[in-house]
Amino acid sequence: MGTGRWDSRAWDSYSSAAIRGKKTVDDVFAARSLDPTLNPYKVSFRESCDSSDNPNSTPIIIGLDVTGSMGIIADNIARVGLEKLATEVYNRKPVSDPHIMFMGIGDVKYDSAPLQVTQFEADIRIAKELTKIYVEHGGGGNNSESYTLPWWFAGMHTKCDNYIKRGKKGYLFTIGDEECPKTVLKSEIEKVFGDTIQTDSMSAQDLLRLVSKQYEVFHIIIEEGNHMRYQPDEVIKSWNEILGQRALKLSDYTKLPELIVSTLQVLNGENKDIVSDSWDGSTNLIIRNAIKELVPNAKDDNGLVKF
Repeated sequence: MGTGRWDSRAWDSYSSAAIRGKKTVDDVFAARSLDPTLNPYKVSFRESCDSSDNPNSTPIIIGLDVTGSMGIIADNIARVGLEKLATEVYNRKPVSDPHIMFMGIGDVKYDSAPLQVTQFEADIRIAKELTKIYVEHGGGGNNSESYTLPWWFAGMHTKCDNYIKRGKKGYLFTIGDEECPKTVLKSEIEKVFGDTIQTDSMSAQDLLRLVSKQYEVFHIIIEEGNHMRYQPDEVIKSWNEILGQRALKLSDYTKLPELIVSTLQVLNGENKDIVSDSWDGSTNLIIRNAIKELVPNAKDDNGLVKF
């Protein structure tokens, strides 16, 4: 998947017809159950393939927490954030020919749709796939959501020319306000994906090692989330222990597109101060604080980024 190119005129037309005038997140995301086309169960692969439109495709996966109050993240992305994200990636060119997949993240212990996965797309179909996600508003009292399920899916069920042909990694961002789950049970992997593993569970570290073969992995902690307001130290510690400087704290969820783009820029060798200063007004400070610990990929002797 992933033919076509992002076009702001197509976005304006789609947004006018499908988004504008809708008052709530549940108006924008009208699904009231898991769309079968987004169900990861027994999906062989989601593919990001080169094409004449996108000869050097780069897969970008964005996993949105859709539990509890976190539906505001998906709502903002659907209304304005996606246009900002796509436009800035094309304008700034931190990566080539972006293919975007969205995921909806719930809680495997409580929710009917703990993970939803769109196709990789490059044009207005990104938006159409996004708004098929069921915003369940679920979750439970276990202090974490299933943020590592995307790691299993990306590591086991995506096939990307960027990696196969060029040996380059894609990018995976999960976004939410709760702690990183320590394990995923064998029964949960079988329930969500239809896959069988030999051990009783997999640790977050094992899942990270699996997905990191093909993806640069980040988690964006939403500081405005309910859980972060009550247990910030626990949330930050859990993500720092597993991801270190790739656990990014965001103080304003409406700046999520800018943070994703900035992360791509810094990881591919651009100066953090220059990247931060490129954003206007208060966005400058928000992004500066979010990426201040981020370390770019190393470069080879020719000055090229090594993946």
